Amino acid sequence: MKNFLEKDYYSDEVLYIVGVDEAGRGPLAGPLVACALILKKDYNNELINDSKKLSEKIRLLLFDEILENSHAYYISVIDPKTIDEINILNATKKAMQEALSNLNHRIDLIFTDAVKLDNFDVPLYPIVKGDQKVKAIAAASIIAKVTRDNLMFELHKQYPLYRFDLHKGYPTKLHLQLLKKYGPIKNIHRFSYKPIRRLNKLSLFENN
Repeated sequence: MKNFLEKDYYSDEVLYIVGVDEAGRGPLAGPLVACALILKKDYNNELINDSKKLSEKIRLLLFDEILENSHAYYISVIDPKTIDEINILNATKKAMQEALSNLNHRIDLIFTDAVKLDNFDVPLYPIVKGDQKVKAIAAASIIAKVTRDNLMFELHKQYPLYRFDLHKGYPTKLHLQLLKKYGPIKNIHRFSYKPIRRLNKLSLFENN
């Protein structure tokens, strides 16, 4: 069984531990998604790990099970326009703070995946590679990733030429080729990101 950090933090006073993580800092298109959740202390599944280390099939398999074994969870979505306005680091903090603020549950301790957050009245620990060390962060990373992928599938239905279903907005060779061919879409692509700025043109497909 994987030895996760939070087992050493549970006590009579610390019963509800929150894990927070995000998906979508690196893509050139689509939203940033953050999840905060409180796993039930006795919940275990050997498959739980950093979402990036899991196949899409395993992530989908775990999604409902994780939510069913959570005391509370909240998913926050930050759109590309806001990311461009406040930058990706601030967007990440905004998404995580929003998710935490909307949990509506007692919180005794918070673990984030290496992101420092302010204005919380309980201990908060930013853990480097937290999605590999803290079960609640790993679970939150899976929920955030699956949620974001689903949003990108919806964008694919609107803009099939861009194949968001394949690259999920990440700067893959295919995505960059399609961007050069069709141009970036307003309010879908992130114009503060260098590969988009360099193109210096807009798509014929507008999203106002």
